[in-house]
Amino acid sequence: MKRRAVLIGAAGLWPALGFSQAGDYPKPGATIRYVVPFPPGGLTDVMARLVGQQLGERWKVSVVIDNKPGSGGQIGADVAAKSPGDGNTLLAITLTHAANVTLFPKAAYNFSKDLRPVALLAGSPILVVVPVASPIQTLKDLTAAAKSRNLNAGSSGNGTPPHLTLALFNELAKTNIQHVPYKGGSPAMTDLIGGQLDVVFSNFPESIAHVKSGKLRAIAIASAARHPLVPEVPTTAEAGLPELLTENWTGLMAPASMPDAAVKKLAAEVVRIMQTPELEERARTQGFRIDARGPEAFASFLHDEVARWAKVIQSANIKPD
Repeated sequence: MKRRAVLIGAAGLWPALGFSQAGDYPKPGATIRYVVPFPPGGLTDVMARLVGQQLGERWKVSVVIDNKPGSGGQIGADVAAKSPGDGNTLLAITLTHAANVTLFPKAAYNFSKDLRPVALLAGSPILVVVPVASPIQTLKDLTAAAKSRNLNAGSSGNGTPPHLTLALFNELAKTNIQHVPYKGGSPAMTDLIGGQLDVVFSNFPESIAHVKSGKLRAIAIASAARHPLVPEVPTTAEAGLPELLTENWTGLMAPASMPDAAVKKLAAEVVRIMQTPELEERARTQGFRIDARGPEAFASFLHDEVARWAKVIQSANIKPD
């Protein structure tokens, strides 16, 4: 059996695809545990269930979603990292895990050594939302208001994508909007609708229903292109801040000891699943943009995300809860 090479540099310290034998992976009738380190119903859970259902049907195996929330996604990641590399334990990750590398330098697992990338799945953009009664109509209005008076912004917790995007906005716009962390996105939305908050840089699925119902106003979307569910909302580039780009992406990882050929086989199947019209349409209605990539491209993407958000976290002196 050929030893795995290690990619050093742009892709980080992750195994390169080699020539290990996949054997009969997955074994007939196997149960694959798909660990989701967040509660049911969230962005990561929704995508994991879409992929898991299709994978189970195609491979004639049982794919069980195992929600293990807590500690900013670390509890579930640690469980997966310490599981056997037989391909029967998979892990859903998000931008949060890339940020956790900087936020939790003494974590119980090593992100780049104990886990290996399988596939990037999709991204969901950050939506900048304000109360419908707010005088703030645009991103430029938000910048001007933040420079003339004290504003506050809620998030789903310290170090979460909404908080990171707020920190990036403050850095780019030279503002100092005060951060108010919540235990999840829903309570932040409730207080925003009620007028206790001025703005939220929100995960798309958490705010889109409120925008559609007229309870909130979306003033910008932090993506490269407008979103089909809110085509009237300008991108942050159109609104004057092209560097304010944040997608809360989700991907698939496995224990580092999973054989190369098994990873390659799994990744190819998952990418095929992501590119089917049925799943793409279902994902789109949930606010996702399909961005299917295999192991090496995902490893490079992860390396860049870890580095990018490390700079933001260090510049804003963000600490975990």
